[in-house]
Amino acid sequence: MGDIGLTEEVQQLFAVVEANFRGHLGYLLKHAQLRMAELSEEALAPYGINGRELAVLLVLAGHEPASQHQAAQRLGIDRTTMVALLDTLESKGLVSRHPHPHDRRRNVVEVTEAGRDTLRPATVASDEAERKFLAPLNSQAAQHLRDALQYIVTGPGSETSTF
Repeated sequence: MGDIGLTEEVQQLFAVVEANFRGHLGYLLKHAQLRMAELSEEALAPYGINGRELAVLLVLAGHEPASQHQAAQRLGIDRTTMVALLDTLESKGLVSRHPHPHDRRRNVVEVTEAGRDTLRPATVASDEAERKFLAPLNSQAAQHLRDALQYIVTGPGSETSTF
């Protein structure tokens, strides 16, 4: 832990806590996710979006036109979060929403031309961030990690269905 103005005693306490949790799966997953998020944020910054917004664009581009509800289900997020993400993407001109032609209770969401122009290079940048994240592993270990996580997320006993 770098020097951020903490007393030596507090820094030592943090070191002990970190050492005690280092082998725990929850700790490892959290810190791996934080590292991946850091790399993704850095990679996506030039495109004015974050990882969650990229995920929405990817889901919408693959299933257009989609209702807000369908997109939220595919992402495994709640309605309120989806509305907030779409509000942000719409304010950036990357998606558009309009009433469903046959069901006025539903909104149809589509990726705009600007959204598609952003999606292509942002996806490449995100893929590069993932490569950086996995760089300490050889290709076989990286694939094993992907496979194991995919199985945990979507395999028997998983309660959620995400993309």
